[in-house]
Amino acid sequence: MRVTVYAGSSAGNRPVFAEEAGRFAARLAQRGCDIVYGGGSVGLMGVVADAALAHGGKVIGVIPRSLADAEVAHGSLTECHVVESMRERKAMMEELGDCFVALPGSVGTLEELFEVWASLVLGHHGKPVMLLNTEDYWNRLLSLVRKSANYGFMSDAESRSLIPVRSADEVFAVVAQWTPPAPRWGSGGPNRVATQPS
Repeated sequence: MRVTVYAGSSAGNRPVFAEEAGRFAARLAQRGCDIVYGGGSVGLMGVVADAALAHGGKVIGVIPRSLADAEVAHGSLTECHVVESMRERKAMMEELGDCFVALPGSVGTLEELFEVWASLVLGHHGKPVMLLNTEDYWNRLLSLVRKSANYGFMSDAESRSLIPVRSADEVFAVVAQWTPPAPRWGSGGPNRVATQPS
């Protein structure tokens, strides 16, 4: 299995973020998973790559040429694809992955997460999208997602398709039981039911 990991060029200001990112990547490698990620050597990107490689994992980087210097492209990856744009990067990372996990991060991580999750909701792919919820980092986002469903902007199934996990082992459990939500636009109209706010 190939796991696409969205991780930023910063490690945050608490050691736990890097510690959990490293533990997560190491466990994926130990379980025989390949990791697809953004190709950098700094921040949580670097932590993920280094931990997976140290445990015998295969790590595939995808990085735009314009960011290869700024994000300091990792020099020891199994494969590194240098592409021309962020759009190409995101498209290749989506294509290569069998599932997606966003680590705590900022605007770049959020952009990658929302694009791949929107593609799932629209039925462009059927792969699970997860959040590594270290220190409850994603709780407010998950609360907003539930509110969106409560107010009828998405179905309950769509809201539940963004899945928090705490470990690599939970990723395997999600994948084993995964059923994608019905595409938003089925034949004849939107495949959702508006609900009253609670």
